[in-house]
Amino acid sequence: MPQVLIVSHNPRAVHPPAGGYSLGLEVTQHRRLLFISGQVPEKSDGSVPEGFEAQCEQAWRNVMEVLTAAGLGVEHLVKVTTFLTDRNQVVTNRTVRRRMLGEHQPALTVMIAETVDSKWLLEIEAIAAE
Repeated sequence: MPQVLIVSHNPRAVHPPAGGYSLGLEVTQHRRLLFISGQVPEKSDGSVPEGFEAQCEQAWRNVMEVLTAAGLGVEHLVKVTTFLTDRNQVVTNRTVRRRMLGEHQPALTVMIAETVDSKWLLEIEAIAAE
């Protein structure tokens, strides 16, 4: 089967992305899709890091571990949804996401929501394609 082709769509008729994401991604010739359930900022031992930035990094590490288990990497992410618990987390979230994803810019949604456990300051779910 041919290699997956991911095409970014950022039409000029739509306000450009604020940073680090694409308005739309088209996946062609894919072999499989991976749906990553919401990853909370817990380590494998159940502990939760202190502070938002450390929690954001941990949630991203968990996403990456699921990708790795499936034999995929961040370059395969096509859609990421991040649930923050406070608007004041937006800038730090963007900074950590860009650091974790490098130049890759998946489609993205960021929402302010309440998490199931109040010790979690965010949750990240994603879709990857190969």
